[in-house]
Formats: sequence, C-alpha cells, structure tokens
Amino acid sequence: MSHDKLTPPPIVPREKLDFGLDGDIPKYWLDNDAFKTRFFDALSTLFPVGEKFFITCVRDFKDRITDPKMLQDIKDFTRQEGQHGILHTQYNNRLKTQGVNVDAILEGQDKRLFGIIRKHFSREFTLGITAASEHITAIMADCFVERPEIFAHADERIRALYVWHAMEEMEHKGVAYDVLTDVARAGYRTRIASMLLVTILFPFHVFRIMSHMLQVDGFSRWERTQIWAKGLWWLYKPGGIYLPMMGKYFSYLKPGFHPWQEPVVPSYEPWLKLLQDTGNPIEAGNLLTAQSLARAH
Repeated sequence: MSHDKLTPPPIVPREKLDFGLDGDIPKYWLDNDAFKTRFFDALSTLFPVGEKFFITCVRDFKDRITDPKMLQDIKDFTRQEGQHGILHTQYNNRLKTQGVNVDAILEGQDKRLFGIIRKHFSREFTLGITAASEHITAIMADCFVERPEIFAHADERIRALYVWHAMEEMEHKGVAYDVLTDVARAGYRTRIASMLLVTILFPFHVFRIMSHMLQVDGFSRWERTQIWAKGLWWLYKPGGIYLPMMGKYFSYLKPGFHPWQEPVVPSYEPWLKLLQDTGNPIEAGNLLTAQSLARAH
C-alpha cells in the first residue's frame, strides 16, 4: 500500500447514549459461552483506567501543539475516550454484582500504568504505548464489526455497546499516532519497542482477569481446563479471532506506516446512518448486524 493517507472521518463524541446496561443481561451474554463472554468482560475491566492513561499520555504534548485541527482532534478524542470510560464503568458494575473483584482489577491496572510505567518510562515511550494500544483496539474493532457472526448471538445491549465503541475507535485511531510522530518526534525504535510491550502485556492481563472470573463463576479446575482449551482454539485457530487480524497488526511495524493508510470499515457509514435514523444505539446495532449477516449469506 502506498504511504498516502486517506481523509479520516470527523471524530464525533456521542454522549448520553443509553445501552440499558443496568437491565437483565444474561451472565453469559455471548453464545451462552463462559469463555467468549469473559473474554469481552475482561476487556471491559481494562478500559476505564486504560482510557484515562491514553488521555493523559496524549495531553503530555498538548503545550507543544499549535495546529488548531490537531488540538480539536485531541479534544474530541478525549471526550470519546471519557465516554468509553463512563459506559464501561457501568458495564463493570454489572460484573461486581457477579462477584468479580473489579475494584482490585482497576487498582492493579492503575498501579501498573500510572505507578510503574509512567514513573519509569519517558513521556515519548508512554505515548508510544498509547498509539500501539489504539492500533490494536482499532483493528480488533474492525474485526468485530466486519465479522457479524462473532456477535450474532450476543445480547443486543452489549453488542450495541461494543459496536459503538468500535466505530469511535476507528474515528480517532490516528490521533495518538500523529502526536507521537509529528509532535513528540518519537523514532521508529520507540514505536516498535512500545508496541512489543503492549503485545506481551495486553493478552497476559486479559487472560489473568479471565482466570479470576472463571474461578469466581465456580467452575472446577477440570471444567476450567476444558473451557480454556476450547476458548483458546476459538481465539487462535485459523479463521478465529486473532489470525485474520495479523496482517493489519504487522502493518504497524512498517517504517512508513500511518493508521489512515487503512480506511474505516464498510459498515461504518451504514451504522452512522442507522444511529442517526433511529436515535437508538441498540436498534442501530441490531439493524447493522442483521444487514451484515444477510450480506454474508
């Protein structure tokens, strides 16, 4: 692919959306499957502190920026990430009622990101962690909305939340990267080293949290072993969750990479229109999934 950048869509903070997260959502809301559900539940527990970290790392360089477009992008990025933090906190409050020790998870992550990483690494490197994390979340988002079979049998409320989160990740996927390369002037080595750190730590912490959740759920050691074996195959098999994303993951390692060499997904515009027409993110999520599944068949 050429190094030409596409024109990104506007970053639109969408506030006061109601996903009905305090409703009667089933415990295993995805395919009635403990592993699949807990995978996304574990991701949700990482978002509130993670989003706060990303905002902080981007703002470190705000004083050096004079370009009004970039300053506006940072403002809109901050508002979007703030909303993600608020809604995933609502989501995580549901998990607390199931016995998941959400407070300890948040505390541990806060200590790692703010107490260790921001204390011992340069501001450029922590911004590199942010840009790398944004790349990973953007390609995961891309995967989940473009492969409707993954969320086909999910509870509509949580599916709508993840679809909305995915679309906004795509809108602001270039913000941290632009600050990293154009303002912080971080070199290739910083970009790659920070990505390698994220690549190791991200799945490690997701699996650690999932392990806690499955224990809280009361599964025996043997049951957990079976759940993990089947679940890891779902994640890593050919055509599973991760392998189809590998090309886009590795594109980050190319010296001339930019997030906007890759367009937003085809379902982005239809989702925008559905949200506008219905004014309801759950309805928009349902209609988008139905349309995508119809196309897939």
